This record gives sequence, C-alpha cells and structure tokens, in this order.
Amino acid sequence: MIADRSQDYISPQDYLAGEELSPIKHEYIDGQIYAMAGANDPHVTISLNLGSLLRNHVRGTGCRVYMADMKAYIETANIFYYPDVIVTCDARDRELLNHKKYPCLIVEVLSKSTEAFDRGDKFFDYRQLESLQEYVLINQKRQRVECFRRNAEGFWVLQTYNQGSEIHLASIDFRTSIDSLYEDVTFGDNEVGN
Repeated sequence: MIADRSQDYISPQDYLAGEELSPIKHEYIDGQIYAMAGANDPHVTISLNLGSLLRNHVRGTGCRVYMADMKAYIETANIFYYPDVIVTCDARDRELLNHKKYPCLIVEVLSKSTEAFDRGDKFFDYRQLESLQEYVLINQKRQRVECFRRNAEGFWVLQTYNQGSEIHLASIDFRTSIDSLYEDVTFGDNEVGN
C-alpha cells in the first residue's frame, strides 16, 4: 500500500514563504520540510574561516560566497538545502534573492548527526546540479578535508587533504593551507548535540 502524501505536501512557494517568517531554518525535500539543528563552535568557526578566505579570493570576479543562510535549490529533485558554504559564479543566480540554482562549489562541515546524510543522499542530490564542480566535506574533529571534483568525463574524483596540506579548490582556483581553515578550532569531543 502506498501512503497518500498529497494532504501533507507543501509546495516550494509555500515553503519559501514560510522560511521568510520562520525563526528556525528548514530544509525542503519534495514537499516535506525538516527542521535544522544548530551548530557548535568548531562547525561555525570552520565555516566562517572558509567563507572569509573565499570571499577575499573571489572579490571583484563576479563570483559570490554565501554561508549557512542561503539555500541551494535542486530544481530537478524539488529540493532546497542550506549548505554551510556555497559559491556561485553564474550571473543567473544574482536574480535569485533567497536561493541559488547554479553553484560551482558547495561545502558541508560534518557533524555526528549529519555526516551520513551529507555523504549519502545529500551528495546524490547535489550531483544533479549541472553547474556543480566541487563538493567539499570538512571534518571538525581533526584536520581532514575531502574534495569531490567532477572531472571532464562527469565522474566524481576524491582528493583528500590532511594536516600540513595545501587545499586547492579548482572550481574557483583557490588555494589555502589547511591550518588557515582550522584556525582557532579546538579539537576534542566537541560534538555534543551536533
């Protein structure tokens, strides 16, 4: 037996209108909304470090960097996610005020509660974005960055960065030390509730 979801279905337009008024953020997956949990200090620090470095790098290029509160819209799957960091260089995204459809780079900082989803279904969904060139997963318990890069054949190739590495994001020709990304981050059991 198949459940009738039509009564519970929320349209993308109603979702977007609700997000404008909501005190908490929700992600949207094909008519269903899911409340998002808050983030801890390492998560926010890593996101801010990367967002700041990227913003300085793309200044004056036409590319834009967004953090945490900007939605990525996967139109083919009817999904809105809130990536930790998103970069778009597509002029069409300048017309979209509350979401972006053409990112070249998406970054998620991993946590206990989201790691499996970020690696699995979310990455599967993000791959439907034809503009997406790189998907980056950042560990908050140790210096480890995984960059999945779409190659010329359309396959996703993994590049891993560890302590002492220089990170390269080819989609926007950005380079930084891994130490800069993790500046002011205290490692340890820092994921209580996240």
